Amino acid sequence: MNWAYPFSWPELTGIIIFGLLYAGYVVRTWRLAAPLGQRGWRLGWKLVLRGLAFGLLTIALLGPAYGVTQQPIRTAGKDVWLLVDLSRSMDAPDVAPTRLQKAQAELSLLINRFQADRIGLIVFSSEAYVQCPLTYDQNALQLFISTLQTSLLPTGSTNLVAPLELALTRLHAMPQAAGMPPRAAVFVVVSDGEDFGENLEPTVRVLTRSGTRLFAMGVGTLEGTRLPRANGRYLHDSRGREVVSRLVPTSLRRLAAQTGGQYFELTDRRNEFPLLVNALNRVEGQAEQVRTVSVADNRYRYPLALALALLVLDILLTVKVIRP
Repeated sequence: MNWAYPFSWPELTGIIIFGLLYAGYVVRTWRLAAPLGQRGWRLGWKLVLRGLAFGLLTIALLGPAYGVTQQPIRTAGKDVWLLVDLSRSMDAPDVAPTRLQKAQAELSLLINRFQADRIGLIVFSSEAYVQCPLTYDQNALQLFISTLQTSLLPTGSTNLVAPLELALTRLHAMPQAAGMPPRAAVFVVVSDGEDFGENLEPTVRVLTRSGTRLFAMGVGTLEGTRLPRANGRYLHDSRGREVVSRLVPTSLRRLAAQTGGQYFELTDRRNEFPLLVNALNRVEGQAEQVRTVSVADNRYRYPLALALALLVLDILLTVKVIRP
């Protein structure tokens, strides 16, 4: 058997208050009966009755759940594609511990906020690959997020066109039910903005015509930092100079602005992932769906009904503690 809610301080506080109030009631009755040469032992069975009723109410509040039932959930869902930069610059430590690791932690929290929506994952550097197709399976998606590292992709210069074109291809390939409007689609680009690829404008025009909104999360700092290597040294360019990677928000801002989205930043001083979550929540799904999910059957009705029956019995049965 499982519980819908954990036993925590509110329940413990209620038990303590009940015990103190009832103890005060017993002591008061006992003190009134003592001068008359009578005893308050008749309250004993009332204490058992009320204790059982209070215990059953507490159990009902916690929600005892056993067995599984299938329940339909009607949702107006949207498709969210996460486009995550895995270029070498995402290992920069200007956002501790690194840009990529900090983004991973925040993406894990973001995924938990969108249970009714399908989320897919595309990783990119000079090329782009679908790491996880659109899915409702949050556990699988969390697993893919946790295994992200820059070594997954071939070394190369960052190209923002590649993931956008791949996401658009997947978007257009999605089957659409007859008579149903297309599902709302959202792209979330997580990158430091360093783009050494092709001209973005043709891709942005296609993106705009599709009605897909793009939200960008710039990760890094404007001051930048050197890129560490595995041997403890730093990365050098072809001229022997140390490579300094910086956040370049210009292209990300333009992408977001031209598609009706928004630009946010994750830096060493500011974390705007909560603002991104709020912005995504305001994007309404356009196609209503009915999904069936397995949920534990909350059997709170049984202890609640028994507790109410005991309380009614307590009211109907009276006990004279002090007799003339």
